Amino acid sequence: MTNPRTPQVRRTARSYWNEPAMGAWERVYLLEVVRGLTITGGVFLRNMWKWCTGRKGAVTVYYPEETRADYARGNRGKHVLVQRADGSPQCVACNLCATVCPARVIEIEAAFDPDDAAHPKSPASFEIDYARCIFCGLCVEACPEDAIRMVKDVPDLPGPDRARMWLSKDELLGWQPARDAAKPYPPRAAGAGSAAASTGSAR
Repeated sequence: MTNPRTPQVRRTARSYWNEPAMGAWERVYLLEVVRGLTITGGVFLRNMWKWCTGRKGAVTVYYPEETRADYARGNRGKHVLVQRADGSPQCVACNLCATVCPARVIEIEAAFDPDDAAHPKSPASFEIDYARCIFCGLCVEACPEDAIRMVKDVPDLPGPDRARMWLSKDELLGWQPARDAAKPYPPRAAGAGSAAASTGSAR
């Protein structure tokens, strides 16, 4: 006959090296409650006075008519696809950004142009699902071509329909054009495709 398993009970409580210790003032919780109400009430009365006198700072920003002016310089906002000199995307469709994305919101369909020796591979489609994007910035860090960036502004992003929050390649390229890639490619030679076609027909 087997004995029923007895639950293991921890004899001593675990202690941490950075565990905070409450002082005598904090142990009197009523005083801390009064202190919290004092802070909250002070903020409320200050904002109410600003609202009564018609000054800014009492209410939140009226988005999207107004935008916040205190965005940090490194704030991760809407994505931008960097352009080459001829306006085509700097992206080489390596799919590193889509691979590293923890939310799996980037979908890329690659295209191949044999006439462009310096930049033969490019995205035929590049889409981001902003309904699931967590704005972590890992796609920007993973890109070896400086082809995708995140600016601090996020204009016209919220929407009532998730299906309309897919951003396509055209919007990512054109809403805030950037052509200062850290690794620029030479522009495609004019008439390269027609020259190749004429060479093939001559043969």
